[in-house]
Amino acid sequence: MTPDPAPAVSPPGGTASGEGPAQPAGLTRREHEMLAFERQWWRHAGAKETAIREQFGVPPTRYYQVLNALVDRPAALAADPLLVRRLRRLRSARRQRRSPHLLGKDSSAL
Repeated sequence: MTPDPAPAVSPPGGTASGEGPAQPAGLTRREHEMLAFERQWWRHAGAKETAIREQFGVPPTRYYQVLNALVDRPAALAADPLLVRRLRRLRSARRQRRSPHLLGKDSSAL
């Protein structure tokens, strides 16, 4: 897949140059590209972050903000249920690891 001449990541439901209008019940072309990008596997540390910058033209932090909002949308779940459920599980597991009170640990002891 080759990067677009003017790459941009827009928030879910928004538009970016070259995308056309976002449809309330569907996903934009860019959102489909993000889901396809997330289906890939990365062998080397930093390779995914570099690819995010090259393909979408945004810092990885912004990409992940948009991706997190995207996986919460029913249209994304309808478009790729296995991937969206996997991304939701990974996000939930990261949140649990970061939240001591969810693990039954006393936060005052930290």
